[in-house]
Amino acid sequence: MTTISHPPLGVAAIGYAFMGKAHSNAWRNVASFFDVPAFEQKVLVGRDADAVAEAAAKYGWAESATDWRSVIERDDIHIIDICAPGWMHAEIAIAALEAGKHVLVEKPLANTLGEAELMTAAAAKAHARGVQSMIGFNYRRVPALALARELIAEGRLGTVRHVRAAYLQDWLSDAESPMSWRLRKETAGSGALGDIASHAIDQVLFLLGDAVTEVSGRLHTFVDRRPGADGPEDVTVDDAAWATLTLASGAIASVEVSRVATGQKNSLKLEIYGDKGTILFDLEALNELGFLDATAPVREQGFRRILVNEPEHPYLEAWWPQGHIIGWEHTFTHQIRDFLTAIAAGESPSPSFEDGLNVQHILAAVEESAAGKSALIQLSARATSTATEGA
Repeated sequence: MTTISHPPLGVAAIGYAFMGKAHSNAWRNVASFFDVPAFEQKVLVGRDADAVAEAAAKYGWAESATDWRSVIERDDIHIIDICAPGWMHAEIAIAALEAGKHVLVEKPLANTLGEAELMTAAAAKAHARGVQSMIGFNYRRVPALALARELIAEGRLGTVRHVRAAYLQDWLSDAESPMSWRLRKETAGSGALGDIASHAIDQVLFLLGDAVTEVSGRLHTFVDRRPGADGPEDVTVDDAAWATLTLASGAIASVEVSRVATGQKNSLKLEIYGDKGTILFDLEALNELGFLDATAPVREQGFRRILVNEPEHPYLEAWWPQGHIIGWEHTFTHQIRDFLTAIAAGESPSPSFEDGLNVQHILAAVEESAAGKSALIQLSARATSTATEGA
């Protein structure tokens, strides 16, 4: 039997700061733990030549570059991993897809709904040519949340009635925290809404396999001026956001996000309540899942703590012996594993750009509702690929 050997996939990552570091760590480690197609960390791209060269050497990339356009044109580059700020996503992703490169892009898909629609259209055209694309909602790859989705799909919660999702951080609690690109609408698109509500909303859709039909929302900026390089600058995005989502199934989800929640460092809490059971999750204890089986006799009922570290749990056959916990960074390794596996199989990775666009529609509806004093905004109850397998 003849084995066909394929040359390694050449990978280029664009962006080397927070997300670039997280993605680089995943590219560096994924083949050590999972059976994935052969690839090479070819190029790390950034605007500062000296800084990106230093990062490339540190993170395991063979070389660095400052011009992403010339990198996309290279024949030895097959995958573009976009870790740059949201305002750059559309231009880079569309160019890469048109050049026949597989694309992974960080969430949210884009800064505007219009850009997200253009990216999704480009992804659909590229897919017809065998070019794959995926959006990086990495919390889908938390083993405990992947397990939660399995339990819900198996009917262990019965009919889900309502969901509470709260993603709270405090890195902007201090009014003297300086301005950054994340606090300007022209570069960030939105504040806590796009940054972390996108994660919370994607989890609601992912866990339930559902669609949003109605949205009511509110946005608020608590600190509207912050220290800038040349004096105080206006903050033009939200510090916090609230939304109530009506789902096609009839369930109701409440979403609360904040970057000024003093004492909360990176707390994504999820509560899913059904008529036969309940699931609880907290990202700050990401190896654990709370589960209550309401079909058990009342005298035996109570929340059980599932330590999600068994080889039978999603992704964990590759890691450590039972009870040896994993961390936040492992979700990116799982993400890269799934992306590479889908490319090798010629299958569409999940979540897709279409899923990202769906979240973008919901974020836009929250903004529209907030502008209309929390008016109720109707969305079409279309079936989305979010409801398909993605763990």
